[in-house]
Amino acid sequence: MGVKRANKLMQAARESIGLSTGIEFARHEIKMLLEQYDTLCKQMETLMVAVQALLQQIPGTAEMMTIPGVGLVTVAEFLAEVGDLKGYEHGQQIIKLAGLNLKENSSGKHKGQSQISKRGRPRLRALLFKTVLVMVAKNREFKAIHQYLITRHENPLKKKQSIVALCGKLIRILFTIGSKKTPYDTEQVLGVVRQEQLQEAA
Repeated sequence: MGVKRANKLMQAARESIGLSTGIEFARHEIKMLLEQYDTLCKQMETLMVAVQALLQQIPGTAEMMTIPGVGLVTVAEFLAEVGDLKGYEHGQQIIKLAGLNLKENSSGKHKGQSQISKRGRPRLRALLFKTVLVMVAKNREFKAIHQYLITRHENPLKKKQSIVALCGKLIRILFTIGSKKTPYDTEQVLGVVRQEQLQEAA
């Protein structure tokens, strides 16, 4: 926003009749925008320190941040949406809260097909999609699972379907790690996929 505003000001200054006055005015506003940007950066740093201090008081958050691709902001946003993990018995409840549980389409050309309900919290759902897209690119286990789901011989998923499935998996992982206070286990994450791959190879 600040850069666009600065460019418009410079353009207006060039086209103005009083060129020197226009340029001086643009410089003044650019300086103000830069000062505002610097202030916002400092406020963000202060906010992150406060968020980190709050998360340190919540059991299981340090372990949740051992997941490659999941950082402080992701954990903070996740807990802000779902609340205390002690209020849930299993991850499926959070999947439903996010509106990622499947329902059967009962109308139109897609009748009988399953799709996510989207009845839950859209901000939580958006956070999960955003995080999983990063993890599919940077998290070795999620990347491997994604590739497996879209290329397996039996019932391969479309890419978007795989992302939805991985959002559910991430919820279950976050819930398990946060509740049991255990670090991220790569072998456990890949366990089911490796078993199915061995069965296909047999």
